Amino acid sequence: MAEQPAESTGRSVLVTGGNRGIGLAIAKAFLANGDKVAVTYRSETTLPDGILGVQADVTDEQSIDAAFSAVEAAHGPVQVLVANAGITKDTLLMRMTEDDFSSVIDTNLTGSFRVIKRACRGMMKLRKGRVVLISSVSGLYGAPGQVNYAASKAGLVGIARSLTRELGSRGITANVVAPGFVSTDMTAELPAETQKTYLASIPVGRFAEADEVAKVVRWIASDEAAYISGAVIPVDGGLGMGH
Repeated sequence: MAEQPAESTGRSVLVTGGNRGIGLAIAKAFLANGDKVAVTYRSETTLPDGILGVQADVTDEQSIDAAFSAVEAAHGPVQVLVANAGITKDTLLMRMTEDDFSSVIDTNLTGSFRVIKRACRGMMKLRKGRVVLISSVSGLYGAPGQVNYAASKAGLVGIARSLTRELGSRGITANVVAPGFVSTDMTAELPAETQKTYLASIPVGRFAEADEVAKVVRWIASDEAAYISGAVIPVDGGLGMGH
């Protein structure tokens, strides 16, 4: 039997919205790396062994603080934060309501601000840390029906680059990973003709697997990437080239 990493050697990693999809794949990738992994979720969920689940709503500052306190008590100060929690409310601009716009911004963009601000308390004391923001090709390339979502995901680039200038000297990096179309339950349910249209726009001719995104996130948070900060890494099969 292979020797398991000692618990004390793993970093404390927190993935928001890490109970399903890309977030869960990211959590599993860090767990396989020997890290101590926690995820936030909004509604009751079942998680793989070894992953700590903490209920939290990224639109509520007190909820976030309570979640971080629970993670810190179990795993120590968060050393790697992956801001992944997000929602969509897609509709064309002329049909988009104020709530459609503001609720997506509050969850995806302001929610990321809230969790980053809380995580950086501990990172600044440690004088090291990794912040990874999960954006989207939509935030760089644009997408009809996603004015709200694209705006929220584009804003993450500004956050990462401003954080880099503020906290880079303290050993904290901040980077953006921007996935394209990823094979999930949601994409599997799309009509065949819609899937065919999407695939035709991707140079490599296929959707990404969630673990392909997860491995890039794990790498950008590693010591190997210690001199990379303020970068935007697309994982989109070439869909958004040049954006």
